[in-house]
Amino acid sequence: MTIGTMIVTVLGLCLFEIISSIDNAVINAEVLGTMNERSRKWFLLWGFLFAVFIIRGLLPWIIVWATMPSLGPIGAFTAAFSNNPAVHGAIEAASPILLLGGGMFLIFLFFHWLFLERKNFGLIHERFFFQNGVWFFSSVSVILAFVVWFSLKINPMMAFAAIIGSTAFFITHGFKEHAEKGEKTLLSKDNKMTDFSKILYLEIIDATFSIDGVLGAFAFTLSVPLIIIGNGLGAYILRRLTVSNIDTIKKYVYLKNGAMYSIFILGIIMFADAFGMTIPSYVSPLVTFVVIGFFLYKSIKLNKQKIPERIKL
Repeated sequence: MTIGTMIVTVLGLCLFEIISSIDNAVINAEVLGTMNERSRKWFLLWGFLFAVFIIRGLLPWIIVWATMPSLGPIGAFTAAFSNNPAVHGAIEAASPILLLGGGMFLIFLFFHWLFLERKNFGLIHERFFFQNGVWFFSSVSVILAFVVWFSLKINPMMAFAAIIGSTAFFITHGFKEHAEKGEKTLLSKDNKMTDFSKILYLEIIDATFSIDGVLGAFAFTLSVPLIIIGNGLGAYILRRLTVSNIDTIKKYVYLKNGAMYSIFILGIIMFADAFGMTIPSYVSPLVTFVVIGFFLYKSIKLNKQKIPERIKL
């Protein structure tokens, strides 16, 4: 990988981390508004170090270990940071399992948003799918069945990875729904939680939301150091925006749409890679920049015209 490709990959990872974690940033900003200045500074410093070096550092290592359990925990850690061509070859050989599981997670994530989540309608078909949300479970079940069927013809472990990806989605989705309910409790006037308890709660939420970004990162590169750098940089920028400009970010109402379409395309890229298609390394960053840029443009254009149509709660 050339220096230019590495830079583009890191920038793409950084942008993807920022956009895919907007919901998390909004929750952080609202909860931080109920805390004192000292606690907010503590969260920004030590919370950031925990988010980058523990969460976004451990998750790729755990994923590599789960993909190649024969390496063991120590071997997976050294493999993730090794320059040995033989080690890289082993990771490449095992990558279809990793990519298919991650791709399935991202595809489920996109379809859940498309069918069931309240949103600003950015494209004409989004209203139709939301009005027919009952078809979400049927749609993802059929997708999973087809992927497992074709995977079994190649490698049974790929089929198992697809099932693990779908399982991981429903587990993390449950945590996210609980986080949304917990946010209302944290923001209520009757809440008696200490600032320290709130910080712990925010870190747990961040760990849940970070799974999307880490799994999507493997569509950009299999290099764990690049993933940590790109996701870490994105996490840092997002933490700063959480305190200073979160209200400004919320005005760009279609950024979430851009994040979800990026997730969908990255999931397709991971599927294609897993089934043997060669996808150039610059495609994932390029797609991310183009899709996010398009929805950012739509947001700016809409802000100049009128208030966007929202689903009434």
